Amino acid sequence: MTIENIIDFDCEQTLDCGQAFRWVKQGDGSFRGIAGGKAVVLRKDGDKLMIDGSGDTDKDKDKEFWRHYLDLDLDYGNIRTTLSQMHPILNEAAQFAPGIRILNQDPWEALCSFIISQNNNIPRIKGIVERLCREFGEEISEECFSFPTAETLGRLTPEDLQPIRAGFRARYIIDGARKVADGTIDLEKIRTMDINTARSELMKITGVGVKVADCTLLYGLHRLDCFPLDVWMKRAMSTLFPEVSPEYFGEYAGIAQQYIFHYSRMHPELFDK
Repeated sequence: MTIENIIDFDCEQTLDCGQAFRWVKQGDGSFRGIAGGKAVVLRKDGDKLMIDGSGDTDKDKDKEFWRHYLDLDLDYGNIRTTLSQMHPILNEAAQFAPGIRILNQDPWEALCSFIISQNNNIPRIKGIVERLCREFGEEISEECFSFPTAETLGRLTPEDLQPIRAGFRARYIIDGARKVADGTIDLEKIRTMDINTARSELMKITGVGVKVADCTLLYGLHRLDCFPLDVWMKRAMSTLFPEVSPEYFGEYAGIAQQYIFHYSRMHPELFDK
């Protein structure tokens, strides 16, 4: 399947920037991954996006899913222009990685993945997520497994998660799964709450603090006004934007955050002074 006329989208900048953990770059530059129960390989060639392996027989429905998941219908060019006018360093960051988009991930998968991300690095996060899916997800195709539902994990105990080697996070995963499965945490309602109430709701889950809540809001519920601050981003803000608060970036603060995060990660020399 091919989606044409794709601009302002780069597979590596979007799929390998720390917002999702089930995408792996292949030797030919394509990305193999799983989303929405679909195992695919994505490859960009000019303004064409090739998607191989998605098993949906309804091609229009399939194409609609990927357009939504990759956020291809939002005008990032216009947003980037607006953000670039706010600050010269943000302008530089936005021009450095103009192909970043915020994925429309499954909210439960994003919540669970960022619970796993606590005090962790990306390779280890990916490993835990992969083991979680192999142990408790459903097989989609050979060696490809869906992300386990909250209902599935909610029936387990932290001890049941020992094979995935999540450590102290196992208790948090199970508590989150149970609260989502029984409706204590309604992720779809959170999608439309004001940002402070939404954050507070997510923090009812054991082990979920501000950072995990904000990552869930941005990457799982597409709250583009949310600006997650981990240790790295706090350092980037204090160094590059010492007089600026996240609220300054407005309704697209989350996109600004991705530009700043990626730019900072690729320019460690900025922090050696």
